[in-house]
Amino acid sequence: MQINHRAKKSLGQNFLQDDNIARKIVDSLGITADDSVIEIGPGQGALTRFIREAGPASLKLIEMDRDLAPALAQEYPEAEVVQLDALKFDWSKLDPSVSWKIVGNLPYNVASKIMWDVASGCNATCVFMVQHEVGQRITAEPGSRKYGAISVWIQSFCRVVYLFKVPPTVFRPRPKVDSAVIKFFPRAADEKPVDIEGLAGFVKYCFQYRRKQLGKILKSFISDCMLEWAEKEGVALSDRPEALSPLQFQGLHKCIKNDFPS
Repeated sequence: MQINHRAKKSLGQNFLQDDNIARKIVDSLGITADDSVIEIGPGQGALTRFIREAGPASLKLIEMDRDLAPALAQEYPEAEVVQLDALKFDWSKLDPSVSWKIVGNLPYNVASKIMWDVASGCNATCVFMVQHEVGQRITAEPGSRKYGAISVWIQSFCRVVYLFKVPPTVFRPRPKVDSAVIKFFPRAADEKPVDIEGLAGFVKYCFQYRRKQLGKILKSFISDCMLEWAEKEGVALSDRPEALSPLQFQGLHKCIKNDFPS
């Protein structure tokens, strides 16, 4: 039974009403008895019920709504309920020795920022439901028109998979667009970027000029290192940012990081 609560437009709440889809989302996370699960924005508990059935080692619910948080604590006494904006949660403080799994039906207006923070802040397998267009951008491959800064950023830390589309008819209130369920698998430590803040600024800078050629975008930073890197990677200065893979962005950033403004 879901918690009865009127959706608040100010919080971007659209509550999932379909049990089959809720179970499918939770099943895709692959929860075991060894996993600690964090659910972002549990709302009325559409996913929470099935997470509890899966029997994780622990369950934490991060809910911003001051009315929903106590109701969730009463309905799920075995869970730790944190009344907090997920944008303010420090993901880097999660114990790296724990098997973390994170799930959430994310509000459209903050989904990209939350996923950006989660991907770079912790080592977890994640399943998120987001606006369909955002899901397409995150899972886009180099060379695609939908491939952009958020694609590069999240794929620098995770392998990403588009799972399935969800229609607006299964939500109350109904959103105006389709949703998508996507999954993140954390990359090995040696594949992840070291200079996280520097790479973030560099990727954003390049995609501000996505229609320009790399040679023109980075004309002030061209060096022997950059030219040697480009030749080794088979990258031409006439290529545009969308042609580079996440790992190539890391390699290019290493060549110019000492000259690029932090």
